[in-house]
Amino acid sequence: MHASKFWLARPFSERSTQVFLGVLLTALALVTLLHVAVPQGNPLHVSAYTVNLFGKYLSYALLAVAVDLVWGYLGILSLGHGAFFALGGYAMGMYLMRQIGDRGTYGHPELPDFMVFLNWDSLPWYWQGFDMAGFAFLMVLLAPGLLALVFGFLAFRSRVTGVYLSIITQALTFALMLAFFRNEMGFGGNNGLTDFREILGFSLRSDATRLGLFLATGVALGLGYILCRAIVGSKLGRVSIASRDAEARTRFLGYRVERFQLFVFVVSAMLAGVAGALYVPQVGIINPSEFSPIFSIEIVLWVALGGRATLYGAVIGAILVNYAKTVFTGVMPDAWLFALGALFVLVTVFLPKGVAGLLAYRVKRKPNDRDDNTKPQEATA
Repeated sequence: MHASKFWLARPFSERSTQVFLGVLLTALALVTLLHVAVPQGNPLHVSAYTVNLFGKYLSYALLAVAVDLVWGYLGILSLGHGAFFALGGYAMGMYLMRQIGDRGTYGHPELPDFMVFLNWDSLPWYWQGFDMAGFAFLMVLLAPGLLALVFGFLAFRSRVTGVYLSIITQALTFALMLAFFRNEMGFGGNNGLTDFREILGFSLRSDATRLGLFLATGVALGLGYILCRAIVGSKLGRVSIASRDAEARTRFLGYRVERFQLFVFVVSAMLAGVAGALYVPQVGIINPSEFSPIFSIEIVLWVALGGRATLYGAVIGAILVNYAKTVFTGVMPDAWLFALGALFVLVTVFLPKGVAGLLAYRVKRKPNDRDDNTKPQEATA
């Protein structure tokens, strides 16, 4: 019992976690205050559109943390986490579509409008239960979690590693993208799921609901960060880091490395699904483009730019890159990809450890601060 409490409490004793949670809570409180208390027209007022945009950034940040958990601490470069993100988003989108009911364009009380348009006469079996929030939220975790469990079990048991595993993860998300583009799948085809009206009885067009979703995403990011930090600081995390740095040696010491890999991979997939579920009601749409391999590669770039194997670096990278994307796509939309590539090259050359590495260099750490857990000698101790 004492060990369990220590495992859960350890992240809060680390300075990086304290700083991260402090900055996150301050940002959430500040945005809320500037949105609610400052009147419109005031330069300091944060509009509902901006709140929505910040919520989108935070959902991406949670996704980046999930990728950093498997890439930074497990050594698995996943190029398919966009699939887990999209599955969580589709689970939420199915729930939101069921909330429209007889207020849809075609006035059918049960079928989503795109099914009526395609002359479907009944609701598919896999849509059953998504009219209930509890079931839908459970599927947000189970859909990506089960996919990761099956995929990871087959891959890790066969000891597929390195670039081969990365290619297989990319092939997985590409196959899902092609499948979801088909109208016969019952997920809206190319258009996906959209035109959502409400969530848990609250209008999605309401400023209060948008603020609530922003705060919920911030809380989810904080909890996800704490969970990942707790995993990294536990025996599970130390064995994962050891397998990252010397997998053969770790196996020789008697550890079933594939079991550790599978557990961390499934947890990461579930976090990605939660990120997708929070993303969908804030942007108002989910379509097969979220399965695009390019999107999964972009997620890896966020982590690399922010700083791999730090968790908070993944958050920094996701927010910075997506903010830059918002700015550059408005100023020079045709050159955005070139700007992203140039940014990646510059950071790789001048900041090989990412933005987090620069911060770690500039900030003086305490002598006994053990919040990094990235050194091989710590992993094998």
